[in-house]
Amino acid sequence: MIPKDLNLLVALEALLREESVLEAAKALDLSPSAMSRTLARLRVATGDALLVRAGRSLVPTPHALLLRDQVREVTARASVLLSPAEETFAPETLERVFILRTNDGFLEAYGTILTEALLAEAPSVTLVFLPRRDKGATALREGRVDLEIGVIGPDDFGPEMRMKPLFHDRFAAVVRDDHPVVAAPLTPERFAACRHVVTSRRGALRGPVDEALEALGLHRRVAVVVPGFDDALRLAQGGALVALVPRSCLTRAGTSGLRAFDPPVETPGITVSALWHPRLNADPAHRWLRDRIIALVRQKAGPDALRS
Repeated sequence: MIPKDLNLLVALEALLREESVLEAAKALDLSPSAMSRTLARLRVATGDALLVRAGRSLVPTPHALLLRDQVREVTARASVLLSPAEETFAPETLERVFILRTNDGFLEAYGTILTEALLAEAPSVTLVFLPRRDKGATALREGRVDLEIGVIGPDDFGPEMRMKPLFHDRFAAVVRDDHPVVAAPLTPERFAACRHVVTSRRGALRGPVDEALEALGLHRRVAVVVPGFDDALRLAQGGALVALVPRSCLTRAGTSGLRAFDPPVETPGITVSALWHPRLNADPAHRWLRDRIIALVRQKAGPDALRS
């Protein structure tokens, strides 16, 4: 039968260690009278005197000597179980598969630095990167994804999700080096008159620049819609299309022969964030993963990456 007060184990360990009611009371920050009452309860619970007088001192009974090592082990294990998880977490011994969902551009820009750093600290960890083919919280809620990384819209995920920004970004208009639009100062009219390639996984014809153009009475000609920013860059590089992509895309390989410039109208900025389900918030392994990813991405993005 489990005793109702497991604190008796802590008191028993202190009494058998100190062999003194007074010293055990000091160790547990109790009064001597309270410790004496606890010893009386322990004698009833164990059916043994535990500590008996020998002159001016107390000595353990044979049964107490048998209990001493067992009690020390039990209280030590209980202390570990009831300590904050991160105090006992060691990434070098971690064996776990983490599922991360992000886009190809993020993986190209940050994949190497993340995998090298994470695997150096936790060599038995496996990282699985999945594409962001849709937006929604289902995979996070069902535990099929551990961490989502990307541009998180206000209606993309439920309010219970936890989120940390990684860096801010802004859009650039991109054309090939010899595109006619670069031959003269760029105006909203000349910009709108170009043929544009729009990036949308859902096939939308409108993008962040259209409302700004419409406020000036202008409409751009959307000629092509593609699912990813890399696709838009390739089409701009090989043809006469204007692509609108985040500036972080321009640091990747394969963007030679392109010229980037600020659009002639105001476009909203974007924020790339890390998102996870709250059930993983206190998990020490997940906390290590997301904290390291957040720190590494912010470090590479630079000190100004989170300034508005």
